[in-house]
Amino acid sequence: MDSDKKTTTASAPAVARDVTVLNRYGIHARPAALLVKAATGFACEILLEKNGVKVNAKSIMGLLTLEGNHGAKLKIHATGPDAAAAVAALADLFERKFFED
Repeated sequence: MDSDKKTTTASAPAVARDVTVLNRYGIHARPAALLVKAATGFACEILLEKNGVKVNAKSIMGLLTLEGNHGAKLKIHATGPDAAAAVAALADLFERKFFED
């Protein structure tokens, strides 16, 4: 949404993208479940970061601890062969407000 970065390590590409929580109620159980469902469809490692705290995007409990309130700025990090597609899919959920508003 805000920025894209691509870097390549020796073995696997890494992609990061800034996103903003746009839906009114933030990342509660339903949006967290949508993120986990999307993330588990990819082989790469996916992390969401807020204020230096990173959690696994494939963990609903981790996502619920991020304090992803409306307007929160997060960063999606993905490392692996399908990292770019994973970041795009998760960013799309943020942009679509998790189909809530």
